[in-house]
Amino acid sequence: MKRKGSTLTEENEMETSNSSRVEERQSAKGSKMSKKKVVAPVAGDGVSPQLSRGELYKAPTVEELHQLKEAESLFHCSLLKMQMEELLKEVALSERRKKMVDSFVETITDLLRSVPAGPVLEVMDLSWLASSGTAVPFIMVPEATKGKFHMEPPASVNLIGSYPLGTCIKPRVSVDLAVTIPLSILHPMDSINQRYSRKKALYLAGLAQHLSASSSVDTLRYSCLHGDRLRPLLIVTPSGKESSSITLRIHALPPPDYLKPSRFHPQKNNVRTAWFSGQDAQQEISEPPTPHYNSAVLGDLLPCSHLQFLRAHADQCPAYGDAVALLKVWLRQRELDQGTGCFGGFLAAMLMAYLLSTHKVGKTMNAYQLLRNALHFLATTDLTENGITLARSPDSKAPSLPEFHSAFQVVFVDPSGHLNMCADMTACTYKQIQYEASLSLQFWDDPTLDGFHALLMTPKPMVRTYDNVYHLSDLVKMQASCKKLGLLGDLMDHSGNYVTAVLPFILSLLQKGLGERVHLLTHSLPPDPEWPVCSEPPKHKDQPPLAIGLLLNLEHALSVLERGPPADSPEACEFRQLWGSRSELRRFQDGAITEAVLWSGSSTSQRRHVPLQIITHLLHLHADIPKTSVRFVGAQVADVVRVGNDVSTTGEEESVEVVQSFDDLSRKLWQLEGLPLSITSVQGAHPALRYTQVFPPVPVKLIYSFFRREKGSRVLLPKENKPCPYYLTPIKVICHMEGSGKWPNDASAIRHIKAAFHIRLGELLQAQHNYTSHPSPTHLDVWKDGLVFRIQVAYHREPQVLRESVTPEGMLIHRDNAEAQGVELETQHKPFLTSTLHGLQQQHTGFGAVCRLAKRWLAAQLFSGDVGEDAADLLVASLFLQPAPFTPPCSPQVGLLRFLYLLSTFDWRNSPLVVNLNSKLTAADYTEIKNHFMTSRESLPVMFIATPNDKTASVWTKQGPSVQMLQRIVTVAAESLRVLEAQLLDPVQKPDIRVVFRPPLDIYDVLIHLRPKQVPLVGQAVDPKATKLPRGAIEQTGVGSGGSFPVVDFNPVRQYVSELRDAFGDVALFFYDPYGGTVVAVLWKPHAFVPQPFKTSLMNARQVKVSDGTATTVPNVEAIVQDFHIMGEGLVNKVELKTEKWAV
Repeated sequence: MKRKGSTLTEENEMETSNSSRVEERQSAKGSKMSKKKVVAPVAGDGVSPQLSRGELYKAPTVEELHQLKEAESLFHCSLLKMQMEELLKEVALSERRKKMVDSFVETITDLLRSVPAGPVLEVMDLSWLASSGTAVPFIMVPEATKGKFHMEPPASVNLIGSYPLGTCIKPRVSVDLAVTIPLSILHPMDSINQRYSRKKALYLAGLAQHLSASSSVDTLRYSCLHGDRLRPLLIVTPSGKESSSITLRIHALPPPDYLKPSRFHPQKNNVRTAWFSGQDAQQEISEPPTPHYNSAVLGDLLPCSHLQFLRAHADQCPAYGDAVALLKVWLRQRELDQGTGCFGGFLAAMLMAYLLSTHKVGKTMNAYQLLRNALHFLATTDLTENGITLARSPDSKAPSLPEFHSAFQVVFVDPSGHLNMCADMTACTYKQIQYEASLSLQFWDDPTLDGFHALLMTPKPMVRTYDNVYHLSDLVKMQASCKKLGLLGDLMDHSGNYVTAVLPFILSLLQKGLGERVHLLTHSLPPDPEWPVCSEPPKHKDQPPLAIGLLLNLEHALSVLERGPPADSPEACEFRQLWGSRSELRRFQDGAITEAVLWSGSSTSQRRHVPLQIITHLLHLHADIPKTSVRFVGAQVADVVRVGNDVSTTGEEESVEVVQSFDDLSRKLWQLEGLPLSITSVQGAHPALRYTQVFPPVPVKLIYSFFRREKGSRVLLPKENKPCPYYLTPIKVICHMEGSGKWPNDASAIRHIKAAFHIRLGELLQAQHNYTSHPSPTHLDVWKDGLVFRIQVAYHREPQVLRESVTPEGMLIHRDNAEAQGVELETQHKPFLTSTLHGLQQQHTGFGAVCRLAKRWLAAQLFSGDVGEDAADLLVASLFLQPAPFTPPCSPQVGLLRFLYLLSTFDWRNSPLVVNLNSKLTAADYTEIKNHFMTSRESLPVMFIATPNDKTASVWTKQGPSVQMLQRIVTVAAESLRVLEAQLLDPVQKPDIRVVFRPPLDIYDVLIHLRPKQVPLVGQAVDPKATKLPRGAIEQTGVGSGGSFPVVDFNPVRQYVSELRDAFGDVALFFYDPYGGTVVAVLWKPHAFVPQPFKTSLMNARQVKVSDGTATTVPNVEAIVQDFHIMGEGLVNKVELKTEKWAV
């Protein structure tokens, strides 16, 4: 079986490798502990010394007792302690890597100190760079700048950041090198009008020009610190094999005492309006403050003092470095540590220092305790309202916290008291951090959950985390937004970056408009740009699309009505101003006359676009951003399960109609008079009755001329030479009859009694309700409301009777068998599962849609024969019941992505998937399930799913998948996830999400192509044909009961594949898409082609070959393929052979 490799991002590579290595080391440690042997230390010569019996079994030492006590009291278990230790080992830099870093830093430092001096030129004169082709990493807008510049060797070169602090972690190893610009290059007035930032960029360009001639340097690129164009960087990588493992970031910084911090008070102006706008200076103009510009310049004055401050705290707390590393891993998994306004490693280190300096944590705490306390602090402290400061005794000119809050959305002040380290962070980003921290603590305290893997090893990309994601493309349109919103001052403050200037206003507008519809609104962090040193810096419009993520509140998210204040209230004017022409007065049933906004959407699938309507309307009305610039990511995913023609839906309304019809039938069955035994329960046992049928049954009206009638009855039959009739799905209903002494104790007699009940039920339904029905020994089909219900009478003791047998000696014995298990599954397990999942749908209204998409993917990839409908529903249920580290999905597209991630990453070999339906399982039950799983692993199904009613057997996956098929499913799911996320996030091409629903057919040996005319569900195919064939039925609601009985459950494709499996199941595997697939894929079983000794009893589909006088048999492929044609006469169009695959 071929396995396609999937390319993984660096992040995922880290997670996968870390996870596997941690598990390997844990299992190694666990095996040593289980053997209860003391592993002796290895002596210097590598030989383990012999220990006496007394030493081997002596009592644990005080230190060992302390470690055991710590593991018991501070961690959930010793396993978590080991996991933390192993993770820290994995992300820490090895000694070899440190030596490489130190060597490269030393080489670059020597090169930097040898920078030649240059002539004094005007700042605008770039002729000295022309010969090397080096560009300046700064957008020179406006172009005019005063001042002189010349190159000189740096005053000093020092390491700063996480590397000298000891908190630098893999895989992205970035080492920061501070190069001090000589004071002779700078001028005291360079703080205004971007003069300092431009000189800094020129100095970096001079360094790049010098370094480019060195053979020790591989690549030179420019970037910006956290996306801030005022803080350019020079990125250097070494030449040779290790070029990808080390990145050196060179910061050009001024001398620490270059300028007084008070000049950069957040309420002061350092960018003049006349200079920035290019207009003549006007008298008595009030210059707006430039707090973000001031923070950018001030931030370059303090890195060395910040490093000293952090070192002091790291020296006091032994676990400080490990705690910061864990917090950085946590942030990285949530994509919060990179980009403009991020919560990076520097802030993580400062936060930990704040907790230590304010005694919120103890200096003797371990890394796990520090991490938990940091998350608790983030979850409970709102820095958007109550900022914090590290300054113990700030000088008199330092701004107060209220002054910081008036200028910035998030406030965290550094030890100097002058710099807000969260200056670029939006309130939405911090709210996201708060939410994630709160969620993490909640999951970590759940004893049934593996919190370590969920919170530190599972990546949370935005497209997989948030229910709805919207892309704002064509960012150049935000220039018009700045003009309309009057944001010239903000544009000056952000040095012309209109995206970051207008972003807070857009977020505030959307938060106000969406209101109760969302639990959380967040946005992507614009990434740090990188470009070659020979290229001009990218424009602001070249940024990737800005992503807006929503966590929906389904109680309000899909409402089409936005009810406002009463017409005569003061708030009505504000409401009309927000919504513009969409606001109108409406009178409600309670008599109130209020302002209201009505959005379009009649079906659930259409109402899922209400948030998009709100976003596009508000952005167009208030920010002049056209509707074409906003794209709903993943909106097309649900198209593959669309139902109906007039009003496009994704099956929710059809499912409700089926359930309502079933409820009506159930009531009427309860009220039937004339039955010899009363009915004790009527339960649904069909996916449509739990809202998870991929294409729910739709009421149809029959066209009688399409059929022929059976003589002597009211049953319709298909006509020859006509297309296969419309497929009517029988909806299974289990009808339990009361127990009675009259029930026989013989299995055959019970089946006869049930057949008599089917006949009697049909007669009573016809007489009392005029329902047409068709009884059979195993069930009763009832034609009602344009739907077919298949009633199956059940007797609760039948499985027990089937297990009973009498020995020749007359002894009654109980022995389990497949027939008893099948009856129990159909009459007890399935009804219970249906009712339970029906309840889950009421609790999480997105459950049904996610199930339909997941099962559509399984069927389209030809896996529905291996993962049954019930097993697939349970897999999806686990996403809602155990969503960690996410929240339960509220939209179909994010549910599908998480389903594919679950399939591709879950450790099926070593772990049971526990689905805690109705929250019945306790922590003790989880332990019991896992222990049983480990002791009985070899005898259990490959995909093991445990539920409260099925802790040990996994009845839903007993029949499959096999080891090989599960391997294939995992591979295809991983590739589908990669492709689908790439499609959804592609900013250029229109996504074609159906590509992940098209199966790769090149791996199969034979393809049997079917005639679409005889495939009844061909309209449900992934790529349906435009022309529709007449099938003898019209889909419409309000169909009456009675009339002739239709053709039910007639599917030639399913019957054909079933016959193929019966005839050739020992030599081949058969796959097909039950929802309109026109190809049956055949895969030969390799072991079937091993020559077997000749036996007359084993000649089915085989031919004799004589070699060296010995007769053996091998499959007769030509005859088998010919049989494919013969068995599928009228259905098979052609058989495509791939002869190189099955040549013996």
